[in-house]
Amino acid sequence: MGPRILVTGALGQIGTELVDALEEKHGQGSVIATDVREAPGCRILDVMDAEGVLALVDEEKVTEIYHLAALLSATGERNPELCWKINVGGLENVIAAAKAHGCRVFAPSSIAVFGPDCPTIAPQVTPLNPTTVYGKTKVVGEQLAITSDVDMRGLRYPGLISYKAPAGGGTTDYAVEIFHAALSEGHYTCFVREDTRLPMMYMADAIRATLELMEVPSEKLGGARGGYNVSGCSFTAGELVASIRRHMPEFTCTYEPDIRQKYADSWPNDIEDDVAREEWCWVPEFDLDGMVDAMFAGPVSYTHLTLPTNREV
Repeated sequence: MGPRILVTGALGQIGTELVDALEEKHGQGSVIATDVREAPGCRILDVMDAEGVLALVDEEKVTEIYHLAALLSATGERNPELCWKINVGGLENVIAAAKAHGCRVFAPSSIAVFGPDCPTIAPQVTPLNPTTVYGKTKVVGEQLAITSDVDMRGLRYPGLISYKAPAGGGTTDYAVEIFHAALSEGHYTCFVREDTRLPMMYMADAIRATLELMEVPSEKLGGARGGYNVSGCSFTAGELVASIRRHMPEFTCTYEPDIRQKYADSWPNDIEDDVAREEWCWVPEFDLDGMVDAMFAGPVSYTHLTLPTNREV
């Protein structure tokens, strides 16, 4: 019998594509997609409803939970109390249900865990002193992965760039919005400086990293299990514009930094992912130009997604 998989926040940027990948891998009937919004093929579940989460896990005999429901950085800073309640309280409810029914949990972390005292290139182990409430909730999540007595894993996602779902209220949203603006208007007004360099990742790499991490036997994972650094490619907003112009030479971009520039400035320019490479053989596939080419090519299909089978992990 295959796994029974619950996905919270299934209508978000990551969830939209992760559900497709999980259904391709395990079969549509194995995945229960949930969100606070109603949509075809998606059940309503509020992760703040502890009894509701527990009841659904029990009813559906869930074995794995991909907990993606959260408020992101920019949105969370506008309502910090709600951000803490959803991101920490919701995770605690998921952990409680997982503990009661022996489920494995994937709960993403973020580069937002890093603060201004972090080195320019962030190592796996470094002081975590984020300036945003969102970042602080992710630090708590990483700690819970170690202390909760549940097989819980996470990745410190960089900024994620995807085709299917719109950006969800994060500081790196410009790297998604810019493509939609390029195609619809031929111009984009960017809310960070041209020289702002941040770690990014194409969604296909992020989905593959997620699935690969969940394939690794628990005993092979070390102390970073709650938030592995995973690197895709690091680039400035200006370099992204230049890559897009390979496809659209007439594309223009102006820069009008807002409060999100402050959040971006508190994060590292790049991240070291040597621990992920050593413990479960992580290797990204997309660089900047490859990602831009893929974005202009259209939606990603996960039908032929294969995970390495000959790795010693």
